[in-house]
Amino acid sequence: QVQLVESGGGLVQSGGSLRLSCAASGRTFSTDTMGWFRQAPGKEREFVAAITWSGAGTDYADSVKGRFTASRDNVKNTVYLQMNSLKPEDTAIYYCARHFAYYSGSFSREKDDYDYWGQGTQVTVSS
Repeated sequence: QVQLVESGGGLVQSGGSLRLSCAASGRTFSTDTMGWFRQAPGKEREFVAAITWSGAGTDYADSVKGRFTASRDNVKNTVYLQMNSLKPEDTAIYYCARHFAYYSGSFSREKDDYDYWGQGTQVTVSS
């Protein structure tokens, strides 16, 4: 059974940092582009970041660019999201997923182009 499990969320003060992890089991994702999304209460799930299988290519939403960094360890079959300078508006449930519709150099920010979603991890940033 294929599973993605996110962890690392929690409560942090504005300006603080967290590192999220997304661990895969059941199959290897080492050749897949992976993405991070988030969903705040009452809002649509939105794109946050994506990273190619090698880690050489990344894409970020404008709202997190310069503050968040995606990385991965293919040996551990794990993807990470380092989040710095957190703001209250970053409060959401964060999900990782496989970007199955990725083509060379062309990231999608549409959630329909992603599958194998994890259960999410809650990030709460207090002001």
